[in-house]
Amino acid sequence: MCGIIGYLGKRKAIDVLLDGLKRLEYRGYDSAGVALYNGESILLRRVKGKIKDLEDSLNKSPIDGLYGIAHTRWATHGRPSEENAHPHRDCKEEIVLVHNGIIENYLQLKEELLKEGHKFASETDSEVIAHLIEKYFEGNLLSALKKAIKRLEGVFAILALSKKDPFKIVGARSGPPLILGVGNEEFILSSDLTAILPYTKDVYVLEDGEIVEVISDNFKFIDFSGNPVKKEMKRISWDPLMVEKAGYKHFMLKEIYEQPMALRETLIGRVSIERGEVFLGEINLSVDFLKKIEKVMIIACGTSLHAGLVGKYFLENIAKISCEVDYASEFRYRDFIWDEKTLGLSISQSGETADTLAGMKEIRKRGGKVITICNVDGSTAVRESDGAILTHAGPEVGVASTKAFTSQLMALALFAIYLGQIKGTIYRENIFEFLQELQKIPQKAEIALKNDKKIENISSKFLSCSDFLYLGRWVNYPIALEGALKLKEIAYVHAEGYPAGEMKHGPIALIDEKTPVFAIVPKDRVEQKVLSNISEVKARNGIVLAVTTEGNREIEENVDEVIYVPKTHELFTPFLTVIPLQLFAYYMALKKGHDVDQPRNLAKSVTVE
Repeated sequence: MCGIIGYLGKRKAIDVLLDGLKRLEYRGYDSAGVALYNGESILLRRVKGKIKDLEDSLNKSPIDGLYGIAHTRWATHGRPSEENAHPHRDCKEEIVLVHNGIIENYLQLKEELLKEGHKFASETDSEVIAHLIEKYFEGNLLSALKKAIKRLEGVFAILALSKKDPFKIVGARSGPPLILGVGNEEFILSSDLTAILPYTKDVYVLEDGEIVEVISDNFKFIDFSGNPVKKEMKRISWDPLMVEKAGYKHFMLKEIYEQPMALRETLIGRVSIERGEVFLGEINLSVDFLKKIEKVMIIACGTSLHAGLVGKYFLENIAKISCEVDYASEFRYRDFIWDEKTLGLSISQSGETADTLAGMKEIRKRGGKVITICNVDGSTAVRESDGAILTHAGPEVGVASTKAFTSQLMALALFAIYLGQIKGTIYRENIFEFLQELQKIPQKAEIALKNDKKIENISSKFLSCSDFLYLGRWVNYPIALEGALKLKEIAYVHAEGYPAGEMKHGPIALIDEKTPVFAIVPKDRVEQKVLSNISEVKARNGIVLAVTTEGNREIEENVDEVIYVPKTHELFTPFLTVIPLQLFAYYMALKKGHDVDQPRNLAKSVTVE
């Protein structure tokens, strides 16, 4: 998870590093630190807490330098503390290092280094790398890093510098992302584009097994064996202003309101209403291959998994094709059956989710094809797939995913229509109907957002509740899961999402006047079924909050609170029903005084298992 950044250039290094850490803080925020080389020695400052705590420390006692590296931590090995914060040093305090990942054999390496006389100052696995580099250092930092990483088992993105080999930063990647931004007489190395974009849009993305060396006026890439690597520069289209709050109190609220735009961007250029056709040429798989597909296997984690569950209904109802959805973290350990008529589909906002990438590798080991739905062009998932559908949602900074989710739904709907179109399992008039409705979804999302104040007021009534039950059926069952997840993530309120029909098989025992039930009940084929479930709740003195289709006034007599969303095709109701649940979770968290953008114990991109 952690965020790492390095800077070498003409700007004031400490300013660039601190700015980068603030943009990376969503990746981890239990401690932070910075190391600067001032021409003679390496200056280090670390704190337990957030970037603001580091900034306060530096304001009280400034340090300065010509270039440096910095880190914001999400703890894996070792409790959050100043000693466990990065950067880490070697025994002589001549080498400093920041690391994102997990070193699985660190105890073995640590025991070896202790026997050789090395002294450790932290409980972390990361410090082992600094001592290994020290062990192999003979005047050339790149050579020492190359030898050290051959000893490592696990995943890592590393940046290091040494006062004995000055005006140089070296980095290596095996798993978590590492990107080099090349500006005007300056270089920025980071785990995320958000820290690079304010300075340059020209980047090089390191692949697994690659090392980068940056010196004052040049850079080069080699593989772990020392062979030169030629890489192509990529120009990023994101505007740096897209990652600013733009007047919103939190990134999450901004991103909730950006959903209409994200939906339009994901849709644009991919459909022809006149011809009744979807264009997804970026998938890069032949029409002949796609015609033979009889099953789609979706793998994802968290919110992306919930999008995949909605996508299952899209594929089965629109394309008439079998679909299975699994947690990527479990899929990778299954003895799953694969054949040439199965297509893998991974979903990941960042494209760097470790479990999802591992699942993709398992599919390819069996000779399978896998495509990805992703928000980050150039990410590992995009590069390692047979084709990608980019969601064009723009950077998502809030840890709790919102606009990435709905844009994933749009990509899944387009893919289902595209596959049905190719396989001939969908009539042309149905394609027209679906595309016309998808074109209206962004505008209808804007209307759904106008319930903002009402939802804020409703949330005030339930701040004392410690448990919630979310119920949905058919295509809105995954929305119940997503609503419950959002409440858990940012409001720290226990919530469970269930298929409404399963309530009587256990969860009904929880129903009382202290456990509100959020029912997703739009006008669709299962509306009457969910209404029956609501009656079962009310018969037990339960409190019911309902999300339903505008005009459905009859429901008001049977529930305690109602939130209306615009009418749409029954398959596409999840685009709209999820928005009130996002806002409800946001306002619950806000009124409880929680850090909405940086909820405790969570990080945006889970780049370790």
